[in-house]
Amino acid sequence: MPAEASEGRRGRGGRGERGGAAARRAARSGGGPGQQLAYIRRARQPYEVLDEEALALIEANTDTVLEEIGIEFRDDAEALALWKEAGADVRGDRVHFPKGLCRELLKTAPASFTQHARNPERSVEIGGNTTVFAPVYGPPFVRDLDGVRRYATLEDFRNLVKLAYMAPSIHHSGGTVCEPVDVPVNKRHLDMVYAHMRFSDKPFMGSVTAPDRAEDTVAMAKILFGEDFVDNNTVVINLINANSPMVFDETMLGAAKTYARANQACIVTPFILAGAMSPVTVVGTLTQVLAEVMAGAAFTQLVRPGAPVLFGTFASSISMQSGAPTFGTPEPSLVSYGAAQLARRLGLPFRTGGSLTASKVADAQAAYESANTLNSTILAGTNFVLHAAGWLEGGLVSSYEKFMMDIDQLGMQQRLCEPIDMSENGLAMDAIREVGPGSHYLGCAHTQANFQTAFYRSSIADNNSYEQWQAEGEKTAAQRANQLARSWLETYQAPPIDEGVDEALRDFIAKRKESMPDAFT
Repeated sequence: MPAEASEGRRGRGGRGERGGAAARRAARSGGGPGQQLAYIRRARQPYEVLDEEALALIEANTDTVLEEIGIEFRDDAEALALWKEAGADVRGDRVHFPKGLCRELLKTAPASFTQHARNPERSVEIGGNTTVFAPVYGPPFVRDLDGVRRYATLEDFRNLVKLAYMAPSIHHSGGTVCEPVDVPVNKRHLDMVYAHMRFSDKPFMGSVTAPDRAEDTVAMAKILFGEDFVDNNTVVINLINANSPMVFDETMLGAAKTYARANQACIVTPFILAGAMSPVTVVGTLTQVLAEVMAGAAFTQLVRPGAPVLFGTFASSISMQSGAPTFGTPEPSLVSYGAAQLARRLGLPFRTGGSLTASKVADAQAAYESANTLNSTILAGTNFVLHAAGWLEGGLVSSYEKFMMDIDQLGMQQRLCEPIDMSENGLAMDAIREVGPGSHYLGCAHTQANFQTAFYRSSIADNNSYEQWQAEGEKTAAQRANQLARSWLETYQAPPIDEGVDEALRDFIAKRKESMPDAFT
């Protein structure tokens, strides 16, 4: 990073609290608000389920899908013209890709990149052996701290941004942490992007619901970071969903073009409910996912070679009895493992997973389904984890309590990904010599020196005696999470921001809002 850019951004940002003893304590205890943990550098190899023969067969079948069946790029003449110029066979809205075309175009996409935060201490690297946790994305409803399921408001949006800012194990502010329906549809993106910029200093996501809203995001990023810095660096990451099966619509294409031209990152993600939007089999789903990702990701390289792009997949199954989405089941995990392998073979960063559940409340079903999804997400070697905290009811609800419970689990996953301590202290030979046969380790010098940081300490779980639990009100995990969320929001302090930059952002928002009438559809 050029020295002048780095110094300029420090003037705009806040302060980070990474590293040192405080960070080590945070890693073992779930952390307190503001004790930010660094994004994860995984110390272990990813779990793989497909051998070379299976991977090669999926890739060959994908080439057949791309060439014979094709992918639709609907209602976007510019996109179709770009594909035709690149050598694709364009028939109406459907594009047929000569074998190898998409793979060749993807050679310009970076295998990893840095997304810069306004606080340089909180920038993240996406790709390689890193993992970045981001919150839930997209729900129109919240389950609030009074236990009420209702439509989300801008206040909820700001609260969830604040909780993500304070959470040590959340590395990224995310995007649409909930949909604030009390603000006009055509204007709410301005308030949402501003909330990420003002109430957090972590990296964030931009708006993709219309090309002009993507353009507003880029314009606001240029105010926050400086125009030259944005032109040469990635400061926003964005979710570009395929309309599976095998369609990209005008809205997503418009947003993808806007961000790719500005050198900002796109996560090209087929949204799959297997059995409805893809075949019921793991390999059939992987074949379709790979075709959709390759077409969408290669398109970003037609727009601007070298623009960052991620191989994304959101794959779930459905109940064959009701048609409802199901989560935490084996087959989507197998899709995640296989898709991660295919992403690595393409040389693209990978996004999937999170803490997903169909449960309506933060109960045992939510815990089991979220744990199953999150474990496979980590083992797959995922680089960017959307929906890492707060997801409930199949993505319809952002839950305050579930958010707090999830970030506790994310802290455990972060600890699990660390290297095993092979230092003299980790070998613990002095402890073994001191204690010898037949005694115990509770009072030995090694235990006394390490007891504060040796084991992860949950911020949610109750490990006390029954009598103490009873004396303290017999609280459930959800009740303890509720209490913790209230405490964090009461003690929240906004990260500092340059007053001139903040004023410029607010002026931009006011002018944009004045330029158009309210629209609620």
